[in-house]
Amino acid sequence: MPDPQGCFVWYELMTTDTEGAKAFYGQVVGWGTRDAPGGLPYTLFTTGEMPVAGLMDLPKEARAMGAPPGWIGYVAVADVDAAADRAKRLGATVHVPPQDIPNIGRFAILADPQRAVFALFRGADSGKYEPPAPGTPGQIGWHELLAADWERAFDFYAALFGWQKADAIDMGGMGTYQLFAAGGPPIGGMFNKPPMVPAPFWLYYFRVGDIDAAAGRVTGGGGQVLNGPMEVPGGDWILNAVDPQGAHFSLHARKA
Repeated sequence: MPDPQGCFVWYELMTTDTEGAKAFYGQVVGWGTRDAPGGLPYTLFTTGEMPVAGLMDLPKEARAMGAPPGWIGYVAVADVDAAADRAKRLGATVHVPPQDIPNIGRFAILADPQRAVFALFRGADSGKYEPPAPGTPGQIGWHELLAADWERAFDFYAALFGWQKADAIDMGGMGTYQLFAAGGPPIGGMFNKPPMVPAPFWLYYFRVGDIDAAAGRVTGGGGQVLNGPMEVPGGDWILNAVDPQGAHFSLHARKA
């Protein structure tokens, strides 16, 4: 069984309309939903019987600070407290200090030195982690950082999680797209955000079967396609979008 440390192992949508989000992502990605165990005010997005992500109300404190709805990814670490301290020494900000979720695990929410938000996580039984098969519809298959300075961002995450550089793709006028790995095949990429993007952030790619049909479901459900569908190296197809509440996400389909 693979070691999850340094891998993204959970994803969470904080939004202003959870019922609307259930309907939208159910339509677009094909996710089901069920309540989290233990009476928590938390919904699980599912593929079949497997939970793939979480859904919760955007906290009032975050709304008061002007935080928009958005997705956050959780990266597995051996020790959340030690990793949070190390991240602070590397220039990160701790927004939610390390704390326990009874019978689930321990987590913390941080912003990297360029203000992109991510989370740390250690499960109560982290040895049960098994990554989904590549290309499985409904799974989150790619992790992309739109950075202010991707080279400095990579140095931060390499120091924190031990990530390694993989291939670098020349995007012409848009600069370099640097793939990164966590001890295996590439799990994501990072590049310098376009000037019109106001702040660095992490973007997550959800697997679908047919990109054109999925694009129609995005707009039909009240979302907006910002870019694509377009073909990427290797022949796969992607699109970038926002949901009806304004959370950014992307879709990824294997080549036909």
